[in-house]
Amino acid sequence: MDLGVISIRYARALHKSAMQAGCDEAVCHDMTALLKAYTQVPQLRQTIDNPMLRADMKEKLLAAACGENIDALTKRFLHLVVKEGREPVMQLIASSFITLYREQKNIIHGRLITAAAVSPETEAKMKRMVERKTQGTVEFLTEVNPDIIGGFILEYDTYRMDASVKSQLNSILKKLK
Repeated sequence: MDLGVISIRYARALHKSAMQAGCDEAVCHDMTALLKAYTQVPQLRQTIDNPMLRADMKEKLLAAACGENIDALTKRFLHLVVKEGREPVMQLIASSFITLYREQKNIIHGRLITAAAVSPETEAKMKRMVERKTQGTVEFLTEVNPDIIGGFILEYDTYRMDASVKSQLNSILKKLK
């Protein structure tokens, strides 16, 4: 069976259970911590995939990767995943759950790239503008990239607005050629 299909099925089941129990935010926090652990500690995946490691140890390891205050539903879910032998796809399950949660809550990633640091007021103004356009909650990330010379690049969802001096200079250069 396709690993993507398996991970999405498990993620949907967890999402539905978390919504019914009213602990979807806590479970999302656990899954985010687990996904972060997979990213920061590459040996975690190798250890979880090791067939010599006992199931109870895998369960404890996954629970520890979720953080200190793990939700009871997350614990039960990890037990089920390990019992069914699906722990090798736990990283995909966590990622799929987070995607489902973000879609359900209408949470969008936004990114503002500028040549110099911007004030918190400017950042808040850009965030509000994106929230008005998307009618959702925006998690905003700002970056400083001196290579764009001036102006800004705003990205969210599938939208990209490039108002940087570098792109404008490149556009002029193309027209002159």
